[in-house]
Amino acid sequence: MLAAGAVGTVGLVAACGSDDSGDSASTSSGSTTPTAAAPSASSSADSGSTGSNALASTSEIPVGSGKIFEDEKVVITQPTEGDFKCFSAVCTHQGCLVSKVDSDAITCTCHQSTFSLKDGSVLGGPAKSALPAADITVSGTSISLA
Repeated sequence: MLAAGAVGTVGLVAACGSDDSGDSASTSSGSTTPTAAAPSASSSADSGSTGSNALASTSEIPVGSGKIFEDEKVVITQPTEGDFKCFSAVCTHQGCLVSKVDSDAITCTCHQSTFSLKDGSVLGGPAKSALPAADITVSGTSISLA
């Protein structure tokens, strides 16, 4: 009975730590310390999701080409000067990450599917579906995921 009460308390403390779901339950011996640390971790995660952290500078994305961001699994292109587009970098054929962007296309070298820099549409198979668009915000010279 006492053990069940203690587990319930740990669950309660973990719930108070907000975004720290299961991690604070595993380190709950000092229940006030993980709870105090959770808001600062949450704050930094929130600032990234609001787009305040720039993913790239506009000067990093060549006109008529683009750049792949593997960690974020997106590709940003600039088909014409000042027109920035963003697409998922996950190939719709079998889930490989696209690996090449040039003036002709976004290419997945796993099976040679090619996609348009302008709208992510399929230019050449075996992929049958376009790369899904992703939202970005361009503010001055900074590009952020929306």
